[in-house]
Amino acid sequence: MYRLEKVDYKNILKIDSLHIRGREITFIEGESGSGKTTLLRLLNKMITPDRGSIFFKNTPISTINSVLLRRRAVMLSQEPVIFQGNIRENLLIGLKFSERAPVSEKDLSAMMTLLHLEKSLDDPVVKLSGGEKQRIALGRVLLMDPEVLLLDEPSSALDEDTEHLMIEALVSFTKDRGKTLVMVTHSKKIIEDFPTRIIQLKKNTAYDDKEVDRPC
Repeated sequence: MYRLEKVDYKNILKIDSLHIRGREITFIEGESGSGKTTLLRLLNKMITPDRGSIFFKNTPISTINSVLLRRRAVMLSQEPVIFQGNIRENLLIGLKFSERAPVSEKDLSAMMTLLHLEKSLDDPVVKLSGGEKQRIALGRVLLMDPEVLLLDEPSSALDEDTEHLMIEALVSFTKDRGKTLVMVTHSKKIIEDFPTRIIQLKKNTAYDDKEVDRPC
């Protein structure tokens, strides 16, 4: 899916060689400042490397239209944007921006169940907690149905029990639909509980060359 060769970005990230396989779940971990978010931004072409090459499905990412790439590989930041209005409008706005048809009320209700949100679609988002807003933003991305999900600590505002439920649902969603998930996480428990491939980043040296593959 993604291949990085001799990639440098400022003094933040230095990657000799890295392959992120398609239709798999990859967790990225590392201390603060090790370049986890930077790596996601490089994969989404929000920033470009100072040196080296990044390939998406064997095509140089530099030759791919940025808008089209971001429709295929959608990134969700740790502090996602929430728009004025109600929950329904916030769930649908990603489809609107990507020029896709809206989904049905049944699909929206199913997404609310997946997100473990016991709210009405008509509830105003201004009354939601930080964790609830984070889940709405995640639901918006899932409804866009991209090939690749690039998620930057999507459960950081949740308590441990809710986080576990959310990641469990997200992993099932990814596997059931044959998607590729690349997720930054700070949670050792999440990494321990969900068998996956792990990429470890280290500050200054940036890429550890250590990939831990666990059988799913």
